[in-house]
Amino acid sequence: MATNQSLKSNIQKKQNSAPAQQQGTTMKGLLSSPAVMNRFEEVLGKRASQFTASILSLYNGEKMLQKAEPMSVISSAMVAATLDLPVDKNLGYAWIVPYGGRAQFQLGYKGYIQLALRTGQYKFINCIPVHEGELQKWNPLTEEIEIDFEKRESDAVIGYAAYFELLNGFRKTVYWTKAQVEKHKKKFSKSDFGWKNDWDAMALKTVLKAILSKWGILSVEMQKAVIEDDEERERIDITDEMSEPEIIDAEVSEEKPSAQDADPFDGKPVDISDDDLPFD
Repeated sequence: MATNQSLKSNIQKKQNSAPAQQQGTTMKGLLSSPAVMNRFEEVLGKRASQFTASILSLYNGEKMLQKAEPMSVISSAMVAATLDLPVDKNLGYAWIVPYGGRAQFQLGYKGYIQLALRTGQYKFINCIPVHEGELQKWNPLTEEIEIDFEKRESDAVIGYAAYFELLNGFRKTVYWTKAQVEKHKKKFSKSDFGWKNDWDAMALKTVLKAILSKWGILSVEMQKAVIEDDEERERIDITDEMSEPEIIDAEVSEEKPSAQDADPFDGKPVDISDDDLPFD
């Protein structure tokens, strides 16, 4: 059986010998290799073939993603697989985002809702855009909000509201203006990927993640998703064979850490002991 190191060496040789226009073929070869397929089958069982096919479809349809290191794409897809979320960008559950020559996992707002529902603790959960004329009153202290959808003046979105209620009766509401979301985006988002194609979906995710990470019930699965999706940190390697996965704070130093070869075959768990769960 090939070791992780020998597997990575063989993959690197293939990448070095393949011209740029053959990256799609390289990805197809990686996904069909026994080591990769076995890893996905361990996580997804009989659904592994369908999932890897969706990865290849996504990769072939995204020119920016084709510029990312192939193994980082597979590594990011493995995160989605362990969370049992599809990577089809049209579904909005999870995305594989190219950044700095590497791919990174990013959770969509529908993914957050799905993970919240799996806890079995949420009675209601929703997040909506608020259009011009609809917002009648908002008190951030008491969280009293009044929205009249009949008074919409235009299709222009002025803000985003999120709400959840737990089975035990605890409830929480937040409202962010569009300007607040934009300020948050500029501070934390490392790229415009996602924002450029579907600004509202990313804004809904921003507000929903803010309310859930601060006030919601987070299962172990959801804590892992929050950390993996944390845009304030740059995920370098989720499965380094020599140490626990690193999640390096991108704001600690202006000098970016060097990227390590991604290795999605260790199966080591993502460290969720960090109490710091900032958003985006």
